Amino acid sequence: MTTSYTPPAVWQWQSENGGAFASINRPVSGATHQQPLPVGEHPLQLYSLATPNGIKVTILLEELLAAGHAAEYDAWLISIKDGAQFGSGFVELNPNSKIPALFDRDSGIRVFESGSILLYLAEKFQAFLPTDPGARTEVMNWLFWQMGSAPFVGGGFGHFYAYAPEKYEYPINRYAMETKRQLDVLDKQLARQPFVAGNEYSIADMAIWPWYGGLVLGRLYNAAEFLDVGSYQHVLRWAQQLDARPAVKRGYLVNRNFGDTPGLAERHSTADFATFGL
Repeated sequence: MTTSYTPPAVWQWQSENGGAFASINRPVSGATHQQPLPVGEHPLQLYSLATPNGIKVTILLEELLAAGHAAEYDAWLISIKDGAQFGSGFVELNPNSKIPALFDRDSGIRVFESGSILLYLAEKFQAFLPTDPGARTEVMNWLFWQMGSAPFVGGGFGHFYAYAPEKYEYPINRYAMETKRQLDVLDKQLARQPFVAGNEYSIADMAIWPWYGGLVLGRLYNAAEFLDVGSYQHVLRWAQQLDARPAVKRGYLVNRNFGDTPGLAERHSTADFATFGL
């Protein structure tokens, strides 16, 4: 029988509250230690980890390079389980202490939040974002759909299904329902066209694929069977199509130091992918 919880009048932080990230989660912001960020030779300096939000950016950077743009970059690993996101250098770049974060040495501009980074790079290189107002707005619609929807998948479903110290029926059912509703939204959209925002591959696809493509390809939370992902045939077709792109394969590897598949903890050159045949 589930024990009912009565919230206290004033919430108090208990640092040892269980869960996969209990040792680093806290209710205050700011740096916990002094740690400058490393800087490489390229104009773009990325500080990230190969979570879905991190993968979005490395896919775009690799797609830009594949398309011939001068988008060379250094990608430095930020190990969030070790609390590297609370180092002073990273907090200066992103006061919210979340990956990914980007520094453009050419412009001196810092960029944080994955959607903001995608938009910044797409505008900087004038690629993967239409100039026609209607088409551009449709890409932006789906980019912001992902930014607003995925927290229910990750912080909601993923947390309670995969990371919480105990399994509770109510939150798992609540967020599984919402995750499947979102997959259905995406499936109906992709039934009408090859890419999420229309006939052209865009930053909307790059934002959505690491989350929803990851789910239907069985790469997130070991939840493919539970969510019956095979029923979303159009999402699966799209996910497999993007997964076959060489730039997507490269982007997926960058800043990956976990899981059963090999990865590239740091990336400083296209030559770094030679051992992967990419």
